[in-house]
Amino acid sequence: MLVELNNENFETEACHGLKLVEFYTTWCTYCRNQRIELDALKDSDMWIGLVDAEESADLAVKYGIKGFPTFVLLKDGEKVAEFVGFHEKSKLLDKLMAYIN
Repeated sequence: MLVELNNENFETEACHGLKLVEFYTTWCTYCRNQRIELDALKDSDMWIGLVDAEESADLAVKYGIKGFPTFVLLKDGEKVAEFVGFHEKSKLLDKLMAYIN
C-alpha cells in the first residue's frame, strides 16, 4: 500500500509502529524510476509512505534528508535506518528484512 504523506497527515499515518517512508522530488529522475519499483508493491500488505520533499520541506529537514530518493525506516516516529538512492524492489525488501526479523 502506497500512502501519500504531508505535513497534515504524517504524524497520524507514519509515527506508530514500523513504517517505511520514501522522500522524493518530482524533478528527480531516480525518484521517478523508484516509483515504478514501488508501484509493483502498491497492492501488497506492505505500507510505504511517500513524502514530496518540496511540498513538505520541514519533514525532510526533520529527518535529515540530503538526497533523493531517500527511504527512512521509522519505529514509532523515530528513525532507525536510512537507505539513500534508487533501490530495486528485491534489494529494498532484502534491506527491510534485517529490521523485521
